[in-house]
Amino acid sequence: MSLPWRFSVQGISVALRVTPRGGLDAIDGIETLANGRSVVKVRVRAIAEGGEANRAVTELLAKALRVPKSHVRVLSGVTSRLKQVAVDGDPKTLGDALHALTKTTGS
Repeated sequence: MSLPWRFSVQGISVALRVTPRGGLDAIDGIETLANGRSVVKVRVRAIAEGGEANRAVTELLAKALRVPKSHVRVLSGVTSRLKQVAVDGDPKTLGDALHALTKTTGS
């Protein structure tokens, strides 16, 4: 399985599948889509209206990766469940943190 994030000089770019109104704000691991693409599964309590879910996603990632909210931005998929998000910071530190956050057991 390929990783759903790519490294760059500024940080990382992460492919997400977001579930708005998911009951809680959480990162639920990595999923492989039907087309073979890997994504990080994210749930947020916010509704997908007026940018609320996008704000919740960026806040969740910022908190989980311990970076300022201003370092997380949606690159593409603003109105879609599938999003590409950029996180600015040290690529190795961010990659290690994402790896730890997306580890799943028993699957």
